[in-house]
Amino acid sequence: MTGPLSTAQIREKYLQFFESKGHLRLPSYSTVAPDPTTLFTVAGMQPFKEQFMGAPAVFDGVANKRVTTAQKCLRIGDIENVGRTLRHCSLLEMLGNFSFGDYFKQESLTWAWEFLTSPEWLGLDRARLYVTIYEEDEEAFRIWTEVNGLPADHILRFGADENFWPADAPKEGPNGPCGPCSEIFYDRGPKYGNDTWAEYADTRESARFLEIWNNVFPQFDRQDPLPDGTPVLKDLPFKNIDTGMGLERIATVVQDVYDFYSNDVFAPIVAKVAEMSGQAYEGPQSVSHRVVAEHIRSVSMVIADGSVPSNTGRGYVVRKILRRACRHAYLLGLREPSLFKLVPIVVDRMGDAYPELRENQAKVEATVRAEEESFLRTLEGGIQRLGKLLSGMERGATLSGNDAFVLYDTYGFPVDLTKEIAEEYGITVDEAGYAESLENAQNLARAGSKYGKSELFGGNMEALDGLSPTVFVGYDDLQADGEVVALVGAGERLKHLPAGSEATVVLSRTPFYAEGGGEVGDTGRIEWDGGAGVVRDTRKTPQGVFLHDVLIESGELKEGLSVRAVVSGERQAIQRHHTATHLLQSALRAVLGSGVQQKGSLVAADRLRFDFSHGAAMTADEIAAVEALVSRWISANFAVTWQEMPIADAKAAGATALFGEKYGETVRVVRVGGSVEYAGQTVSSMELCGGAHVTRTGDIGAFVILSDENVAAGVRRVEALAGEQATAWVRERLNAAARAAALLNTSPDGLEARVTGLQTQLKAAEKETAAVRRQLAEAQMGGGAGGAAQTRELGGFKVATLKLAGIEGNDLRAAADKLLDQSGADMVVLAGDKGLVVKATKDAVTRGAHAGQLIGKLAAAGGGKGGGRPDMAQAGVTDADAALGALDTAF
Repeated sequence: MTGPLSTAQIREKYLQFFESKGHLRLPSYSTVAPDPTTLFTVAGMQPFKEQFMGAPAVFDGVANKRVTTAQKCLRIGDIENVGRTLRHCSLLEMLGNFSFGDYFKQESLTWAWEFLTSPEWLGLDRARLYVTIYEEDEEAFRIWTEVNGLPADHILRFGADENFWPADAPKEGPNGPCGPCSEIFYDRGPKYGNDTWAEYADTRESARFLEIWNNVFPQFDRQDPLPDGTPVLKDLPFKNIDTGMGLERIATVVQDVYDFYSNDVFAPIVAKVAEMSGQAYEGPQSVSHRVVAEHIRSVSMVIADGSVPSNTGRGYVVRKILRRACRHAYLLGLREPSLFKLVPIVVDRMGDAYPELRENQAKVEATVRAEEESFLRTLEGGIQRLGKLLSGMERGATLSGNDAFVLYDTYGFPVDLTKEIAEEYGITVDEAGYAESLENAQNLARAGSKYGKSELFGGNMEALDGLSPTVFVGYDDLQADGEVVALVGAGERLKHLPAGSEATVVLSRTPFYAEGGGEVGDTGRIEWDGGAGVVRDTRKTPQGVFLHDVLIESGELKEGLSVRAVVSGERQAIQRHHTATHLLQSALRAVLGSGVQQKGSLVAADRLRFDFSHGAAMTADEIAAVEALVSRWISANFAVTWQEMPIADAKAAGATALFGEKYGETVRVVRVGGSVEYAGQTVSSMELCGGAHVTRTGDIGAFVILSDENVAAGVRRVEALAGEQATAWVRERLNAAARAAALLNTSPDGLEARVTGLQTQLKAAEKETAAVRRQLAEAQMGGGAGGAAQTRELGGFKVATLKLAGIEGNDLRAAADKLLDQSGADMVVLAGDKGLVVKATKDAVTRGAHAGQLIGKLAAAGGGKGGGRPDMAQAGVTDADAALGALDTAF
């Protein structure tokens, strides 16, 4: 019963191993970042940053300083390499075990060695394991050599640029938890390369020696360096462990396949891409196959977590990944929406581990298809624009690299396609110039990523140098006249924008609120004599220059023109949700305690989202109390005022700061002009905030909390609606209750009693049915010593087999237990009509039996799949007889 483990089996083994070491298994957190430092979750440790800093390690009421997870992570810093290399992925599954002040290096490194080398777990060849350590870490060297027995010449020492996490943190940051690390590599053998481990010290690149696991020892809090640049590393409250093993990497090693795209998750997707396109996958040169396969897995997971394509924030990233996949599908000859057809394969391969993927499959497919249809139209527009450029050039000429980059950056038009079309005109493309423009844009994005906004600010910010801060009048006016100060596109100042083009527009005066403090940027229109444009988003630079994302509908926009800027009607809905967010925070602190601290927010026209520190889900009574408090403020119709004052005065007055904002010496304070009572305390609202608000609390209208969910360790998320959105939501729920009541022949008031009665009847029927199924199973099994089961010797084990009609699920497992007891067999294999169960005795497992490996082979023969532990495994099959018929060859 040998054979490579599947990716799902490796994931499960890892989690089971660390459960056996006292770790609490937690499900993967969302790909949506639990904190504001990044748009997405980028590491397995990110949801636990507070625990690393000393917060209590309590998760949904369970206290445990040891945690293990399989975390889905999204990283796009080098997205251009995805598909071009055989290892880069935008979505990673990170296997991690974490300790918050419990165990440290000794346990971390010895457990890693045990999991990798023990036959019970992965059973890798010890002689092919190599490690790197931080150059000053003698403790790690001792553990590897003296405890684990690793030869000293299998160890390399590197500085903080390689063996510290984050890389070079002492000098470069970012601030926060950090520490030395030890990386584990596996020698895949000479068929993957003829380099040596000693050579890796110089090259630090190898196809043969593959890094599979990073053990990080967070023990420092990196803070701002001293004025002379000296790094400041303060000890954390306790020493921690943060490890990360890339599941894609370890699966490549265990399955001994050429690259990530040959493992059991990616291979079926790649094969389907080849089938749809009619172009066979030919290994390293088939870049487009890999891009499509990797990116569809990536966006499927992210969309299932609630992110959707848009022009800002996370939505921009989703759109960027999807459009890159669309471009490569186009290069493969796919001219109609096709990517959505790959989603079911992703769900099939990953839906068991991430049930939200299966639950949202229809949404993912619809979202991907809609984006494909939109982008294919965009591609056609790029082809037309390129045609105009080329038609004015002579054969033998060269299209500038910057023109090629503008096509890519503005229209998403791939340079490969630009080259292909240019060749038809006898024109070459300045690839070096294109690469230079692309590198400049990437460097800017990396610089912006320090602020968590790298995806929001495209183009060269140097083009804005010398511009005065924009005069913002949007607190009082939703329309304003202003002058066009600058037009910026593709990193350059432009003199004019024709109809159909889009770029960043800077005005001298604006009523448009720029995204900040959790409030989305305003949308609307700008109009001038002879033309108009749509404002799709508004942001601003740290210097106070407001950036309007504008699509020109008609006419031509030029620098120096006078325009009228008009904010859309969505602003009023945004203001209602923003003021409601302030009231919500005060209400949460009153009901749940002063430990509530804001961790993030989103204020949009259609909803509000508020993230806050709290260790447990709110009860129904607590949610009702919070809603009631907010409603009291609304009913009282208090005035909402704001004024600017010195920050010291604001803090002295008790104003609280909104999450994520940076404040100068003078701040804007938003105050609700009255207070409400709760449980004997007076509750008020006064916060530092630069956002837009209603003038009276009564303008908010209705308020309702939709959900309270866990988004990270110790962080809850509330979503709520205000105003017309709240009223519409309540009306829809009332209508749904009325429809449900009608189906059950009762009134909405009688719905609960009716459902309770039906549940009682259902439980009684299920109990009766279960008894009948047990009797049916016993009748088919016969009596004594295995009854009707067939028993034979296979692979040195006594194996009893039996097929039971009409028995599945729990009943099939119970029957397997009974047969194992009655038959005296080492292993039993029981089949239902569509299911299969294998169980083994402890003695058989000790002698090498493995139910999980056996069932994998049987299920494959029966048209299904499954897995499990050495002592018990189960699977779904379409042909139970074929599965049982494969027993002779499965051992």
